[in-house]
Amino acid sequence: MATKKKNLLIVESPTKVKAIKKFLGNGYEVAASNGHVRDLPRSQMGIDIEHDFEPKYITIRGKGDVLAALRKAAKNADHIYLATDPDREGEAISWHLMTALKLDDPNRFSRVTFNEITQTAVKEAMKHPRDIDMNLVDAQQARRVLDRMVGYQISPLLWEKIKRGLSAGRVQSVALRIICDREDEINSFIPQEYWSLDATLKVKGEKKPIVAHYYGKNGKKVDIASKAELDEILKDLKGKKFSITEIKKGERSKKAPLPFTTSTLQQEASKALNFSTQKTMRTAQQLYEGIDMGKAGTVGLITYLRTDSTRISEEAQAAAQNYITEAFGEEYLSEKIQGGKSNAKIQDAHEAIRPTDVNNTPVAVKEFLSRDQFRLYQLIWRRFIASRMAPAKYETTSVKIDAGEHRFTVAASRTVFDGFMNVYTDEDDQIEKNTLAKRIDENSELELQDFEEKQHFTQPAPHYTEASLVHDLEALGIGRPSTYAPTITTILARHYITKENKNLYVTELGEAVNRMMNEAFPQIVDVTFTSNMETLLDSVAEGKVKWKTIVENFYPDLAEAVESAQKILEKVEIQDEPTDVVCENCGRNMVIKYGPHGKFLACPGFPECKNTKPYYEKTGVSCPKCGKDIVLKRTRKGRLYYGCIDNPDCDFMVWQKPSKKACPRCGGLMLIKNNKLVCNDPECGYIEDRNKDDED
Repeated sequence: MATKKKNLLIVESPTKVKAIKKFLGNGYEVAASNGHVRDLPRSQMGIDIEHDFEPKYITIRGKGDVLAALRKAAKNADHIYLATDPDREGEAISWHLMTALKLDDPNRFSRVTFNEITQTAVKEAMKHPRDIDMNLVDAQQARRVLDRMVGYQISPLLWEKIKRGLSAGRVQSVALRIICDREDEINSFIPQEYWSLDATLKVKGEKKPIVAHYYGKNGKKVDIASKAELDEILKDLKGKKFSITEIKKGERSKKAPLPFTTSTLQQEASKALNFSTQKTMRTAQQLYEGIDMGKAGTVGLITYLRTDSTRISEEAQAAAQNYITEAFGEEYLSEKIQGGKSNAKIQDAHEAIRPTDVNNTPVAVKEFLSRDQFRLYQLIWRRFIASRMAPAKYETTSVKIDAGEHRFTVAASRTVFDGFMNVYTDEDDQIEKNTLAKRIDENSELELQDFEEKQHFTQPAPHYTEASLVHDLEALGIGRPSTYAPTITTILARHYITKENKNLYVTELGEAVNRMMNEAFPQIVDVTFTSNMETLLDSVAEGKVKWKTIVENFYPDLAEAVESAQKILEKVEIQDEPTDVVCENCGRNMVIKYGPHGKFLACPGFPECKNTKPYYEKTGVSCPKCGKDIVLKRTRKGRLYYGCIDNPDCDFMVWQKPSKKACPRCGGLMLIKNNKLVCNDPECGYIEDRNKDDED
């Protein structure tokens, strides 16, 4: 007979069980709910409109055995601790567990939360049990019900008018609109011509010349709009003497970055590691739940990953200060810890994302982590340490050079103290080097060597990337930390957008869905309306607004819009994208279609001809063995590689992306490896730096 446990603690993820059990000892049994145990049914909307919008929750299919085991454990326990994740979703899961386990006696169960899976955090949390916060539960219920209403009312309309399998969503439809609006902006952009003029000037007594940029005339800034204006300036400058009229030296500093929030982690991981938002969250979840560290056991390496706060606990602050002082010296310690911008939308219950122990340096834990886990942990660790360090300091020099009525300028800076950049730099933080000779002054003699004139055209706003979309969703107040990744994943999975080289592009299907949503449901895709709805949900969490008040005000307008859309919307035909691949059965050119697993090739002669083929993304590079196309493929385990399209007749494959540039030494295939181009023939061994401006 099993020994009766005094306490039962229930978490969401089974990954946490082993570590928490070790922290709490033999007096506790620890079990996992594996996420939600109850939800709205899939077969119907599951909301009783006629009876105060009451949700009809059911046990999730497949969770019966989990609940049975939890009921048995709860029956044998004196006290039950509901320790699901420390956010609204986690609060709701605890409430659903309370209901499903029939925990009627409030003295038999408590809610506990911890921000990190460490012994200190877990034991401290157990000292502060509380009741379930129904305001947080209601905020989650309101979001779930609103999302269900939008999805189940509008999605069938999209099936009927456009194509089966589509979906609409309260947040995803707004995200799609934002991307479509950017595409419209890019497509309607009219480039404007402008020119730049640089003067290369030799400084007497110095080996290295300086390059000065044209500023303007008579001390006023002038933009050169045409070649005619440039020629007029060059005509004025002919024979004019160049002389230094002012040298100004100064100092500037660059503040350390704030520690990561969910959105800034997603953005930086996208830019620095080329991670999708989904991959970032999946990998961060692993680091949070715990990594097997050998003799040390399972250790949670980072704090909770869904947060929009940059706050740090006093203990973490002290630990970081001690580490920085010992590792770098006191001069690297920030005198003043900067805080983030104050924003009413920020949920400050959590800390920023940080290492649970700064002494778990990336090098110290590397052997226990996968490559992706290590790269993300290193990014989080460095960012946190940097956020507690002193600013970087620069010495700046600005030079004004006059030639007649015209002025040129030179600006330079050099790092005098690297500060936080000793640990962490991003794309905008590259350490600058001094480009001016130290002996240059107002008396230095200058001699014109030549002019460099360049024609430019203004550029439209860039296509969205996952990183920039997350940035704008957060800035507009759309969604919350937990929603960014699933929102982007959904619109990619629905093939409303596609991703190429990090950029997000709208598909024809996405344009059709967006047009229909704008026409029939302008309020649903209105950015301000969606942002205001998030504010209302925050008010529910704060106990200021009843959740059913929001729902009962929202539903009538939605129902009316759906009824109207049924009458006014016309069916939309989506044209399949043609290809140059010929169907071997009937000779027609095959088209690209979308299935549950992405793109595939299909014969347009269906149903007479039912031929289909896998679709492979071409690289534009020919196979060195047979001359046919090299395409992007996946192994059975899902790893990407590049292989010949004629496989299995041709077995050529490489793991790295092939470059369109041939090896200048042997004429063979070059592969892109980080920022290098490397010849695929090891006997040749040619390597060169990759020019990112070149088309690979």
